[in-house]
Amino acid sequence: MLVRTLSVLESTKLLSASRLGHLACAKDGQPYVVPLHYAHSDNHLYAFSLPGKKIDWMRANPRVSIQVGEHGQGRGWRSVVVDGRYEELPDRIGHKLQRDHAWSVLSQHADWWEPGALKPAIPPVADSAPHVFFRISIEQVSGREASE
Repeated sequence: MLVRTLSVLESTKLLSASRLGHLACAKDGQPYVVPLHYAHSDNHLYAFSLPGKKIDWMRANPRVSIQVGEHGQGRGWRSVVVDGRYEELPDRIGHKLQRDHAWSVLSQHADWWEPGALKPAIPPVADSAPHVFFRISIEQVSGREASE
């Protein structure tokens, strides 16, 4: 097995080609990892979610990481890790351009809204908080690849 470091360009291509990653956030010294559907554009990962634990934790500590990977031939694989910062894109003046851009980038993919709009629990009542658009500003990216 040969393991090599991916270039920034190779890492960015994997981020752009993928739609599913694993978001790692932390609060009070406790880590939390959850799957995240995203779209990559302009040094950001854009996503959408209902309010909940991950949004609460990222509001408390905006430092996050995202891991994206894929299987190769045989035992081969590629993996990219992004270190970045959570930025909420609220539906109010001053954030319209970024929120519209998030909508535009996400809506290029079929059923982009479904993973962030569904929860395994009882649906929220009508007066609860609406969905949340956000982005992860990419501060650092690194990747590795293994091949036989």
